[in-house]
Amino acid sequence: MQTAHEFFIHELNEILDVEQRLVEALGELEAQSTRPELKKAFAAHRQQTEKHEERVRQIFEELEETPEQTECKGIKGLIEEAHAFMEETPSEDLLDVFNIGAASKSESYEICAYKSLVQLATDMGHRKAVQLLKQNLREEEQTLKKMETFSKKIKPEQSGMEEEEKQPARRRTRRSKAA
Repeated sequence: MQTAHEFFIHELNEILDVEQRLVEALGELEAQSTRPELKKAFAAHRQQTEKHEERVRQIFEELEETPEQTECKGIKGLIEEAHAFMEETPSEDLLDVFNIGAASKSESYEICAYKSLVQLATDMGHRKAVQLLKQNLREEEQTLKKMETFSKKIKPEQSGMEEEEKQPARRRTRRSKAA
């Protein structure tokens, strides 16, 4: 990789992999979630993610480039983390809490990636790409806000954490400062 254009294409290939992997992962989150409103949110975001993938493909067409199979290790790691959590057989409530957190992590990852891509496209004068990338970025930011709202709705009491709060707090010992 020697040019800014090659780097931009590399980054586009990575975000394409992200969107493709998340279409599948969002289907899993939808299936695993127990709350109907959460299932609906994941289904809607899966459809939105399919549109993000389409927009990225449009950018490749606009640039007369062909997408290449590229693995985004960052999103792959977040998905592997979710699969590992599932092996712990969490309660339904904790699963919903985890799924919201997992979705928020992936949204944050995508937001950073899209901000970087927007800057690269701007610097290179790819106006159509900037427009499409900004549209994806706005939608990712909106989805993150929705996940944050869900996170506030699902209180610790609903996930079994209230029992931990009822236990007496351990006394903390103060260490004397050496002079």
